Amino acid sequence: MSCSRSLSLCRVAGLSGVFILSAVFAASEAPPKTDRTQQVKDHLDAGEFGLVLDLAAEETNPTDKAALLSQIAAAQLEAGDLRSSTATVRRATRLFGKGAGNGSQSGRGAFGGGSGADFSSLMDLIQQNTSGPWSEGDGVGGSMSPFETGVRVAPDGVLRCLTNAEQSRVLESLGMFARAADINLDVARPSDLRIVSLSRLERAVAARLEGGQPIPETMAQLAGLSQIRYVFVHPESNDLAIAGPAEGWQYNAKGQPVTISNGRPTLQLDDLVTVLRTFARGDADFGCSINTRDSGIRALTDYVAQSTSMQPAAVKGWVNELQKKLGRQDVEIWGVPSDSRVARVIVEADYRMKLIGIDKLNLGKDIPSYFDLLPVAQQKNAQTVDALRWWLTMKYDGLTHSSSKNAFEIQGSSVLCQSENQMLTTDGKHLSTGQSGSTNRLFAETFTANYGKLAARDLVFADAQNIFDLALVSALIHHEKLDRKANWNLGSFAPSGEYIPARYAVPKEIDSVVNHRTYRGKDIVVQVAGGVRADLMSVVRDVDLRKQSTQLDEVLGSSVPREVPSRRWWWDVRW
Repeated sequence: MSCSRSLSLCRVAGLSGVFILSAVFAASEAPPKTDRTQQVKDHLDAGEFGLVLDLAAEETNPTDKAALLSQIAAAQLEAGDLRSSTATVRRATRLFGKGAGNGSQSGRGAFGGGSGADFSSLMDLIQQNTSGPWSEGDGVGGSMSPFETGVRVAPDGVLRCLTNAEQSRVLESLGMFARAADINLDVARPSDLRIVSLSRLERAVAARLEGGQPIPETMAQLAGLSQIRYVFVHPESNDLAIAGPAEGWQYNAKGQPVTISNGRPTLQLDDLVTVLRTFARGDADFGCSINTRDSGIRALTDYVAQSTSMQPAAVKGWVNELQKKLGRQDVEIWGVPSDSRVARVIVEADYRMKLIGIDKLNLGKDIPSYFDLLPVAQQKNAQTVDALRWWLTMKYDGLTHSSSKNAFEIQGSSVLCQSENQMLTTDGKHLSTGQSGSTNRLFAETFTANYGKLAARDLVFADAQNIFDLALVSALIHHEKLDRKANWNLGSFAPSGEYIPARYAVPKEIDSVVNHRTYRGKDIVVQVAGGVRADLMSVVRDVDLRKQSTQLDEVLGSSVPREVPSRRWWWDVRW
């Protein structure tokens, strides 16, 4: 059955270029559902939003339900209720995709998870049915993107940090405030140990994809898990499961799903599928790096060599010129799709780590910059360009297992910042030294020691830690062949599987950022390289981390899914 679409766009007050979509679908080969359509119109005309939402909830066809919800959202916006309008759009967004009648798999809808606010399908629909011009396709004109957190990626792939003022203005205009997720009371109940069977979850997801149904929020947020402590295999029931603390969640002001008690991000199904596919393909690791261009380094070093002593008033202009000379840097991503959420998170974490290091991002006095840690002796030097390298990787205290190797415990999960001093050659290249100066090493150690505080203050660092933990599980499954033990071939989660995670704008470049401190008329400039490397296979192969624990045999016994319906994919352990 083909569908024709008519669109109306309502600009959100005070925010240029941001729209709520009202989409009306009319089946060209089937009679319209005039009764329900007229009822919806009558209720909207009377301002009876509660009744019309009940009517929409009764609709079983995803396309028709999405159309009704979009109409309701537009009416709520017109009535000035931004918060309700945004919540209704979120519900409509999850119904676009295969169920929307265009067969598209580019958005979440029936094909992706439901984490946070993702408007991929709605944005595609707007661009397909309006004349534009749109900068994404035409090179000029308007632009749209999902809700942003701390960074923005322009249509040409240039990534930059959003200022606090920019973020506040967007949030105020959209009326985004913390709101409870649409989940049942069982999954919202806090649990010290919730078990999520990945094999059962995959089968449930596959069934919904086959039926053209959307992926519910409980699946997209992995039943509210906020951390992974255990991995279990039950060969007798073909269950391969992860387990950890879990609870209900809400969406914070930036549209991110976070736990109610401590605001920590929930684990994401999209991220799990992405990293499962990385190791299933046989990739050894994944990561990103932000790389200087040889021409930029040559221009920068030449400019420094030609510079003479200057008055303090001239230092700012000198540093600005250095930034221009260095130019843009290239973003490299490997091991995961460059348009995946995993890629977006690790690139942002890398970028924001560098901003903290050169004192361009302040997350508290207890997390000092490189400049704050410089000893007085170095502060008296003449202007220099220090080539430093900082990168993030994972840190675990142990990975214990039961005697049968059907249970594994992840101990001391954290993120490690590492450092190195590099040399700059005359032709613009970085040369590794394998050594880290005392101040550089101190910055990395301080960053690592305070990572818990960083993760609480800036959720991108907590998200990065969650991704590392999901990747460790994926590497463990591959290394120990746990999927075979559970008689599970990954199904829709496999590299060629039907589940399609949400896609994001691909970061390709960033404008270089340099900073300085002036001490007694002198100046120090820092230029930083680095990245993120998730080499989880090295963790699961590390014999020093692998220990056997008899206690895990008892935990494994407690995790057996007794009296759990075969179609249920999560359950809580009662100790």
